[in-house]
Amino acid sequence: MPYAMSFGKIGMKFSDIGLMFPNHNTPSSKLVLRSVIRVWTCTALRSNFAGDKKNNGISMNVFVRFLKNWTLPVGMTCGMLGFLAFHYVRLLAPIKPAALETAEFLMPTVLFIMLFATFCKVNPRDMRITRWHVWLVLFQLLSCLAIALFLHFTPCFSHALLTEEMIICLVCPTAGAAAVITGKLGGSETSLTTYTILSNLAAAIIIPLVFPLVEKHADASFLSQFFVILRRVFPLLIFPFLIAWGLREFFPKAHAAVVRRTNGLAFYLWGFGLVLSVGQTCRFLVDSPVGIHLKWMLSLVSLFACALQFFIGKNIGAVYGERIGGGQGLGQKNTIFAIWVSYTYLSPVLSVAPGTYIIWQNVFNSWQLWRKQRRDKRAKTK
Repeated sequence: MPYAMSFGKIGMKFSDIGLMFPNHNTPSSKLVLRSVIRVWTCTALRSNFAGDKKNNGISMNVFVRFLKNWTLPVGMTCGMLGFLAFHYVRLLAPIKPAALETAEFLMPTVLFIMLFATFCKVNPRDMRITRWHVWLVLFQLLSCLAIALFLHFTPCFSHALLTEEMIICLVCPTAGAAAVITGKLGGSETSLTTYTILSNLAAAIIIPLVFPLVEKHADASFLSQFFVILRRVFPLLIFPFLIAWGLREFFPKAHAAVVRRTNGLAFYLWGFGLVLSVGQTCRFLVDSPVGIHLKWMLSLVSLFACALQFFIGKNIGAVYGERIGGGQGLGQKNTIFAIWVSYTYLSPVLSVAPGTYIIWQNVFNSWQLWRKQRRDKRAKTK
């Protein structure tokens, strides 16, 4: 079948399949729609190419390897397509509320299981807290606290939303995949895994401490807000570590079975969580009443926060011979958690920040890996 086939020749209309394209003239809707149409076009061409390859004997392992190598664009594409399906297809309208509730339930659940699978691989006896770990945590704590106090005592600040976005980007704990990237770049995976756990512990304390200062409620005191947030954030970040630790100490056979059966599970859960988080971000982008100018500003602030944290982390780590680990520890964030925290406790529009942060950090990581591979090739040729 030729690629070029018009809908008129096959007698098909968009309305025949339940698609409704209302008069959405908002820049956000057009932007999301235009991006997905481009993705659809590329996917169609790639699918046809993959079909030809399959006929020539390409195995399923190649497809799985492709998904592993391209998890980021595939996950983001699926998230955008899922959002557009529920936004434009009339047939899905009756189940849209249930789908939203399911997504909101799955986000913290996926995060919990992902952290548990990651922490099961860590032996607490092998953890060694070093000085650069402490300095990074202090930077995370003091920078968030300073910005929060500034917003608390200047409630009429005109750029409060952008400043809150900086807090989200700074307070977010280190991503579980950061240790893997660190190892590929030539750094210490063990040391960064230790910092990942420490970063989650710090975030569980900093978030309940800082957020009540930023998002004040007239009918609730600081302490009541602190304990409300602590009750939800602390179990999500700390319980996976405590359960994994207890399983290792008291049920070693069960722990060994979990490690064996969940090998690679955290990676796939990260991909699934990426689909959910991108879908949520697209929904907030399109449905948010704020203008396109503010959304672009939020994206630029997240770019600045990403560059700043990689820069500071690398420089702190370099003092102790851990330049790679310091940069990844402070710069590579668990953005799925950040998106959940944004729309749960602050403002849904702030989820744009971690939604774009994930792009910036992965672009930078891709560049680092490419440069490392090029250096290795040059070293082999000499």
